Amino acid sequence: MKNLIFKHVTWFSFVLLLNLNLWAQTSSIKKSPLLTEASPHSVGMSGERLSRIDAMCQQAIADGEVPGMVALIARRGKIVYHKAFGQADNQTDKALRRDDIFRIASQSKAITSTAVMMLWEEGKFRLDDPISKYIPEFKHTGVLDRFKYSDTTFTTKPVENPITIRHLLTHTSGLGYGVIDGDERFKMMYHKAGITDLFTTENITIEESVKKLARLPLHHQPGAQYTYSEGLDVLGYFIEVMSGMSFSDFLEKHIFQPLGMDDTYFYLPTEKANRLVTVQRKWKGEWEPYPVTFYDPDYPVTGARKFYSGGAGLSSTAKDYATFLQMYLNGGELNGVRILSRTTIKVMMGNQIGDLWEGRGSYYGLAFDVVDQKGQEMGGRGSIGTFEWGGYFNTQYFADPEEQLIGILMKQTQNTRTDNTGWRFRVLVGQAVDD
Repeated sequence: MKNLIFKHVTWFSFVLLLNLNLWAQTSSIKKSPLLTEASPHSVGMSGERLSRIDAMCQQAIADGEVPGMVALIARRGKIVYHKAFGQADNQTDKALRRDDIFRIASQSKAITSTAVMMLWEEGKFRLDDPISKYIPEFKHTGVLDRFKYSDTTFTTKPVENPITIRHLLTHTSGLGYGVIDGDERFKMMYHKAGITDLFTTENITIEESVKKLARLPLHHQPGAQYTYSEGLDVLGYFIEVMSGMSFSDFLEKHIFQPLGMDDTYFYLPTEKANRLVTVQRKWKGEWEPYPVTFYDPDYPVTGARKFYSGGAGLSSTAKDYATFLQMYLNGGELNGVRILSRTTIKVMMGNQIGDLWEGRGSYYGLAFDVVDQKGQEMGGRGSIGTFEWGGYFNTQYFADPEEQLIGILMKQTQNTRTDNTGWRFRVLVGQAVDD
């Protein structure tokens, strides 16, 4: 009888583990190698032309555009350029190193979107399901109608169509972004409601913030416009609801560990805190640490360490993020681990917002800004299908499927309006293709 009970409990535990998505990633019959370093010419790149990036980075630092940066270029699964320039902290003359850790802010969004699509692949939901089906607090969300500046009270009108998971992935839900919102009314409402924007050291969870957010009005009818938003934070909590584990644990077990992204976290382990690059600003002609404003720049190493922002909370290295992008260039697989099917990635790279960005040279998919024909013809943006984005602390990346080319430029600055390294880097990467 005891053995029967033990077997029953064991089987129940096994089923429970399955339900917790401990196999959201799977093994693959394809086995692409991990990123390793190789000579430029071995993958059709010119070492001589890549040296122009050295000159650009050194000149930008000398001119005071940025205090330092890490640049990485990979082609056909090989890293051909990975260098650090300048300072990680000018106050202490700490030199920047290739493996230093950066707050990647909005580069977190693509990782969160990937996690959502991993769960979608399991048949757990449809992309056009209302989010209120899984987070009931959104059932009564309305569109802003009237607003009083004197006391921030408001009235709403009903939504014509409910917010869907697809809307949240594409920033078309109508949600805003609080303190960095372009509409002062929403800044005031989000502040009064205690919405946590971006990241925090405070003792709050993503669940608590999202449920507050659900009570606030929308900018516009869902699907009608593109408004950069906290939709990926909502989806971070959605992942917790659907997986039965914390959002941080889900990413660690199903993306970071399988891909070998050993330096990507919401909050850094104590032993890695000294590798975190200081956020700096130019003040009276000198670089100094950026002060505490609506956020504490030390959030990855201090505070309550409880808020897992799907839209902006992760920190990482250039190599870790290149690994993540290489998985996409490989069609969803790396080192024999299947994160997503290439058929899913095809959906994710499609135009999900129609003509809302018409004339921009790109459209938005389910995780990235994707270059279109006009974008290719503009120059300096890569081939059609190149996917890209950046982060609040001045980090940028792109991946070009046609050329099998990745470019990452990591910096940690705020209020640097004279920084031209981002577009220059894109041009210099492209001109180094030599096959």
